[in-house]
Amino acid sequence: MAEFTLDLNDDQKQIRDWLHGFAADVIRPAAAEWDEREQTPWPVIQEAAKVGIYSLDFYAQQFFDPTGLGIPMAMEELFWGDAGIALSIVGTGLAAVGVLANGTEEQIGTWIPQMYGDADEVKVAAFCSSEPDAGSDVGAMRTRAVYDGAKDEWVLNGTKTWATNGGIANVHVVVAVVDSELGSKGHASFIVPPGTPGLSQGQKFKKHGIRASHTAEVVLEDVRIPGHCLLGGKEKLDERLARARERAEAPGGERVKNAAMATFEASRPAVGAMAVGTARAAYEVALDYAKTRSQFGRPIIDNQGIAFQLADMRTRIDASRLLVWRASWMATTGKPFTSAEGSMSKLYASETAKQVTAQAVQILGGNGFTREYPVERMHRDAAIYTIFEGTSEIQRLVIARTLSGMPIR
Repeated sequence: MAEFTLDLNDDQKQIRDWLHGFAADVIRPAAAEWDEREQTPWPVIQEAAKVGIYSLDFYAQQFFDPTGLGIPMAMEELFWGDAGIALSIVGTGLAAVGVLANGTEEQIGTWIPQMYGDADEVKVAAFCSSEPDAGSDVGAMRTRAVYDGAKDEWVLNGTKTWATNGGIANVHVVVAVVDSELGSKGHASFIVPPGTPGLSQGQKFKKHGIRASHTAEVVLEDVRIPGHCLLGGKEKLDERLARARERAEAPGGERVKNAAMATFEASRPAVGAMAVGTARAAYEVALDYAKTRSQFGRPIIDNQGIAFQLADMRTRIDASRLLVWRASWMATTGKPFTSAEGSMSKLYASETAKQVTAQAVQILGGNGFTREYPVERMHRDAAIYTIFEGTSEIQRLVIARTLSGMPIR
């Protein structure tokens, strides 16, 4: 078991510096253009694929880093470059985590490579969980999956929303209801292979921030998929549903996790790391500006009001990183989140990103309010961290219920 440490080893430092270079040289110069275009930055994703950043091998190496710091380190550096473009590069990872968390070894080996494609023809994947009436309340999900035993096929019907890469993905991972009487415990995850009839893109959203990332509805109309596309397999699903039914009338019994929750639990510290990257980027712009911008004959950083803001910004960023690293190390080394440490890291880091980017705009004054400086875009981008993959309110609910011993539904 790897011991917790704040020192990156030589290999980790080399990877961090490599990622930072790519973010500085490739992502940042393209950030403003793709934010304005509000389109998927395919050329940047292609460049990431060519150098090996957008690939199954790279994410597998970071995911299996024994210290747990590979993924958060990578997320921080890429999102330091630009949140919208970085989300286009890493968005496939959420679908991949969905397969890793719920799939068999055969399914992992079959589908995850198809999510990425290769350097000559990059592909993306989408994880589809949220619905128009079921965001934080996953128990309100309406998308249904019905098993057709005669053909060994599952038939999916419903509408998903807020899906990163939804509709343009090569592979879609869809969470659907298989037993409505069990609430969130009656959900399962399914692979929808490329070109499957009945799946289409609905509304593409025009967003406040992360505009370079494609977000859309996914409509499923009598989508038929082979039985082997149920993640984990039918035998495992039947066993899980049977346990859930047995415990439905036994308060305080063993909890049964649902498919969407398993994915979100694994990804929350990574989202926290994304927020740290955006916050750090805004802080660095504000710090440089405060050192060079003069008013009344001296740099504005000499004013205590500005200096104290920067001190608070840096303190919150470092504290956020520590929470993210702790949660990531705990998850990798098998230590249980007895106090919802994963949710803690996501909550604090996302709130920090909103606060720090707002302070950066304030420090730059009128310049910070224009698109001539990147903090305006960073401030818009930061708003998403307190919303997606569990709002701040949901994180607080998870933490509070964990501390009190109440069940998390």
